[in-house]
Amino acid sequence: MDMLRIENLSKIYGKGDTAVKALDDVSFSVKKGEFVAIIGPSGSGKSTLLHMLGGVDKPTSGKVFIENTDIYNLKETQLAIFRRRQIGLIYQFYNLIPVLTVEENITLPLLLDEHKVDKKQFSHIVEILNLENRLNHLPNQLSGGQQQRVSIGRALISNPAIMLADEPTGNLDSQNSGEIIELLKMFNKTYNQTLIIITHDERIALQADRVLTIKDGRIASDEVIRS
Repeated sequence: MDMLRIENLSKIYGKGDTAVKALDDVSFSVKKGEFVAIIGPSGSGKSTLLHMLGGVDKPTSGKVFIENTDIYNLKETQLAIFRRRQIGLIYQFYNLIPVLTVEENITLPLLLDEHKVDKKQFSHIVEILNLENRLNHLPNQLSGGQQQRVSIGRALISNPAIMLADEPTGNLDSQNSGEIIELLKMFNKTYNQTLIIITHDERIALQADRVLTIKDGRIASDEVIRS
């Protein structure tokens, strides 16, 4: 089953002589539970692609289907709700709310939806992320690795259809980087969580099931590492 399907996706910034084609007719699909790494040089269109997949930035043309929902056919409010419920986003710089505690940051997507927090699920996620003793801390009281764990918890709390990570280890030292990738791999393998990671690190990419290489806004290669 395809969890994600991209059809002829293009993104152009600017107009006329100043127009820049960030994505150029990109098509591919990702199966449920697959771990895909997207690599490529700076300016190749990797982050633009991730923003399109996450419903953060609209394409100039083309379609993005998540669980057969054409996300850019949704109205703005519908897309915001869909994104909150079905897409888990993890950023390089964490994007935590500084005035909220760890617990509040993790449960924020549910609170915005006015949904009750499943305490058993919350405790399970917090335990795996080793954050049980940090729930009342603010982000500035945490290490970078701990902040990224909070970001992962927030992305997972709604049981999203897909997790998207944009350079999730880019702001961490090697030890924390390794721990974060192992956590993401664990959620991918143990819970069949579909995972797409943007990375510059070839060592991380080679741990994926599949590697897409982006150059000049197009897919230069699509290589299966393990099946």
